[in-house]
Amino acid sequence: MPLSLLSPLDRWLSPRPAASRVEWLKGASFAHRGLHGAGTPENSPTAFAAAIERGMGIECDVQKSSDDQAVVFHDYELDRLTAETGKLSNRSADQLGQIILNGSGDAIPALRKVLDQVGGRVPILIEVKSRGDRPVSALCLAVRRVLEGYRGPHGVMSFDPRVARWFAHHAPLTVRGLVVTEENDKALIGRIRRHFWLWIAKPDFLAYDIRDLPSRFAASQRKRGIPVATWTVRSAEHRERAADHADAPIAEGAGVA
Repeated sequence: MPLSLLSPLDRWLSPRPAASRVEWLKGASFAHRGLHGAGTPENSPTAFAAAIERGMGIECDVQKSSDDQAVVFHDYELDRLTAETGKLSNRSADQLGQIILNGSGDAIPALRKVLDQVGGRVPILIEVKSRGDRPVSALCLAVRRVLEGYRGPHGVMSFDPRVARWFAHHAPLTVRGLVVTEENDKALIGRIRRHFWLWIAKPDFLAYDIRDLPSRFAASQRKRGIPVATWTVRSAEHRERAADHADAPIAEGAGVA
């Protein structure tokens, strides 16, 4: 496919969102997995409380328990972040809610608990952690059930374009994003692949790897009205780059202004 055809196809196959739909995203700053650090684990209620107190938006990760509930946790295995071992997906939501995150008194929270904690006070981005070899419908449905009736500014996002596509079809009022990294995929086939993923996802925003900015692809989508958030902003230099090439930093550590 000639590269000259990609931009016109972007406009046709992945239209830009209405500006009012994504206005809340522009200019926001998000705490990557909450404001975590020593004694405050990532994706914990304490980390989210610290972000809320600082007036920052929250970015969190969501997976599905064995009984089809949406829970907030990054890794597919429990080993790194808890004293337990094995796959998160083998435990029920009640069982996971009894597992303490290392170095704290916080347990693994359900997404519903996190949304109750946030209560619309700050925006929240929910990264849906799918597996490429598995269907996404049950996981997306678990997230949608919790989001029903939630009125605060929020969006879902994923590296998996099937997630945004699912929400486009089954929860069109939910703002949806495509997470993008160009790492190890910068050749011609990678450039074409990013456009294909865009057409599948039809996202309202992109969440782009800060290491890839500035990016021709990200800039072209931003120019036509698709906001760009960027992760993970971890330094002052990253903050400057995000300010120049994106609309919303997703930051942690020294990247928090």
